[in-house]
Amino acid sequence: LQGKYHGNPMHIAVIISNCLREERRILAAASMPVQGPLEKSLQNSVVSERQRNVEHKVSAIKNSAQMTDQDVKYLEDLQEEFDFRYKTIQSLEQNDKNSALIKQEMLALQAMLNTLDYKRKEVLSKIGRVIHEIDMLMSNMLTEELLDWKRRQQIACIGGPLHGGLDQLQNCFTLLAESLFQVRRQLEKLDELLTRLTYDGDPIPVQRPQLLEKVNFLLYNLFRNSFVVERQPCMPTHPQRPMVLKTLIQFTVKLRLLIKLPELNYQIRVKATIDKNVSTVSNRRFVLCGTHVKAMNMDESANGSLSVEFRHLMPKDLLCFITSLFPQGPHMVTEELHSISFETQVCLYGLTINLETSSLPVVMISNVSQLPNAWASIIWYNLSTNDPQNLSFFNNPPAATLSQLLEVLSWQFSSYVGRGLNSEQLNMLAEKLTGQQVSYNDYQLSWAKFCKEHLPGKSFTFWVWLEAILDLIKKHILPLWIDGYVMGFVSKEKERILLKDKTPGTFLLRFSESNLGGITFTWVDQLENGDVTFHSVEPYNKGRLAALPFADILRDYKVIMADNVPENPLKYLYPDIPKDKAFGKHYSCQPNEVSKPSDGGGKGYVPSVFIPVSKILNDSTEPHSPSDLLPMSPSVYAVLREHLSPTAIETAVS
Repeated sequence: LQGKYHGNPMHIAVIISNCLREERRILAAASMPVQGPLEKSLQNSVVSERQRNVEHKVSAIKNSAQMTDQDVKYLEDLQEEFDFRYKTIQSLEQNDKNSALIKQEMLALQAMLNTLDYKRKEVLSKIGRVIHEIDMLMSNMLTEELLDWKRRQQIACIGGPLHGGLDQLQNCFTLLAESLFQVRRQLEKLDELLTRLTYDGDPIPVQRPQLLEKVNFLLYNLFRNSFVVERQPCMPTHPQRPMVLKTLIQFTVKLRLLIKLPELNYQIRVKATIDKNVSTVSNRRFVLCGTHVKAMNMDESANGSLSVEFRHLMPKDLLCFITSLFPQGPHMVTEELHSISFETQVCLYGLTINLETSSLPVVMISNVSQLPNAWASIIWYNLSTNDPQNLSFFNNPPAATLSQLLEVLSWQFSSYVGRGLNSEQLNMLAEKLTGQQVSYNDYQLSWAKFCKEHLPGKSFTFWVWLEAILDLIKKHILPLWIDGYVMGFVSKEKERILLKDKTPGTFLLRFSESNLGGITFTWVDQLENGDVTFHSVEPYNKGRLAALPFADILRDYKVIMADNVPENPLKYLYPDIPKDKAFGKHYSCQPNEVSKPSDGGGKGYVPSVFIPVSKILNDSTEPHSPSDLLPMSPSVYAVLREHLSPTAIETAVS
């Protein structure tokens, strides 16, 4: 590991990150009852059968080409024998040629020539069949396999199952290239045999040029299809947000040639450019700084593939003055698509082939605050189209099927925070997106509804709300989310239905619908007259959670009701899990565990702890105002302690 990654520790960090991400996705998928429509389509049994058929046919073609090699060798030996015997007769004196023995030899030579003619036609026929089989395989199944791999790559980029199969494709492409070069050598050998012997009706001068032209054509196409972007452009600082690139920040991208021939090692130099046809796409112009020309080799990849990885490319905006005019970047920047192109030239066995490929469309941002909306654009594009280069997509973005969109949203959680969404959580998101209960399969959702229009009565869009929740989970409640203890997506109405018949003190955790990146808890209580009441604390945001871990808040939370002693009302996590059993392992320390004054250089000070407190009025089943249940933040409590005596605080609370 040190030898391979010593010079680039970020590279191995990305690899480990991807491995962990896939492990999280597998574990999350195991808890999901049903696969979504996109994942089902990627794991179609018909596709798997086609993969096996391709591998079988490629193997059969390789075997046929090798068998034809033996036929060409037999033909060469037969022609050498004919040539020797013919020249022997030619060297005899004229009188000797009239002998009966020589006439018999001439008849034998004629029979041998007939056999040669038959064998030449047979070899050309076999070569023609091999070429036809390669052509059919490339035109049908292999092309479909490559397109399927590219689609799987698109889906993996937006959080779906990690795509595989490139090594199998490389094996197929390499074997086909070897077979075509083998056929090409066979045709060259036939040309050599032709220069030594030809005759009237010889099939070689008629058929060989056409076959050679077809072989070269297939080689051109095979090489052009074999040049692929193995790993799409991605900033190492945001490995789970590929295809979003920030100006003046380095990104990595990896390319592979699926035809792995030793003769090509370090012989192919790849050049990277951006927006090759910029005049037809965007008013913004970029250039790539850093090392933008590198040679492909077999030494850098763990599997020995013929590849090249650009690790120090950096986009620069030529119209940087726009950034000074618009600090958040030009208008609609996150819906503007760009393309990174790669070109090279292969020179092999007398063939010169120009190759070119492009990344999936990328979004350029100039400020990290644009990242969430840029990522929404990447999601929508790769969800909605198979077209790898539709840079004008957002001129008229198509609607998306709600069922597929919900599946992709679940992937955002499984890939980014380690646990996907269940059907109940997805139902809540569907209702939030559509404002009603709808059929997943039929409903079409617009791009504007997803990312541009504010939610009813709110000052933010659906996507901004969801992205804030992802950020909250990632930074503050990740272990609780992975354990499945955060119900999260549940409406207030559904929340009360779930809690009303539960033991008093039963609570659940849900994300705020009115505050960005907020999480709250609601518990059920019972009044003296037997009526059920519900209490919800004001949502905790990342500012408060940065000061006090959420698990500790749940452990230490207190409610002051009338003159009663403050007590923690949270007893059971819905449906009936004892609170300490659910969250005990996530507590930062044991309850009421504080250091002694002599510990840690306290210099005699009495240690203090932060305790979240709420006050509930006793004369009503509901609080008079939202502020009645506001938790006192650690900073506010600290200020009170500085300026008020404990007696004054107690008097105010009472």
